Amino acid sequence: MRRRLVSLAIAVAAAGVLLHPGTAQASPAPHTPSVSVLAHGAKAGTAVVSGHNQPGTRLKVDSGRTRSGHWLGIDYQVQETGYWCGPAATRIALSARIAPPSQGVLAGQLGTTEAGTDHIGQVTGVLNSNLGGGWYESKEMPNDPPTQGQRDLLWNDIVFDIDRNYPLVANIVAPPGNQPPGYPSDQTIYHYFTVFGYDEVDRTVLIADPASFSGNQIYWISFDQLATLIPPKGYSA
Repeated sequence: MRRRLVSLAIAVAAAGVLLHPGTAQASPAPHTPSVSVLAHGAKAGTAVVSGHNQPGTRLKVDSGRTRSGHWLGIDYQVQETGYWCGPAATRIALSARIAPPSQGVLAGQLGTTEAGTDHIGQVTGVLNSNLGGGWYESKEMPNDPPTQGQRDLLWNDIVFDIDRNYPLVANIVAPPGNQPPGYPSDQTIYHYFTVFGYDEVDRTVLIADPASFSGNQIYWISFDQLATLIPPKGYSA
């Protein structure tokens, strides 16, 4: 039974500029663009936002609801290295509830190396550690294709968790022919991304993808596709 308890650094140098005492001012924090999910609909393949490719780029998504859908407010960030998808997806999930640590701090907590983040269990442990509770559990999906029971559990976890302000983190395997938008079509991609919304009528899920493949950061995919992307890995919910 599950337990229910809960940017890249910018250096600023002013060369050759003298200021009188008391006139120096701190540089304003970079503005984080805000994204509206409602402006685009919830059909599978719909890009909510795209084109922000720079590592460390941040976007703010406000929470919202429709008659059939619900998505959470998050602080999205493009992963800062080619192997920090685990830390970046974990950071996005944490941002729905707290001011999250940096990707670098989370990479250390996760034990992420240049080979990536080994197992979804590491993500589950770091989510719980940072939130100070035991909400998250690791859910394995070893069957490919998944069983109906695994699919039902995944959908129930998505709705249950998001309705309680907990995004999910999924460890996926995306081979040629079964990939989210923009993925390299000639490669099998081993990856982590964050699930932070759903629509019951369209039967779609909202993804925050830190890889930004071909400039796709936040998009809807069908629940059926998500269920086929996770095996033989797992997810934190």
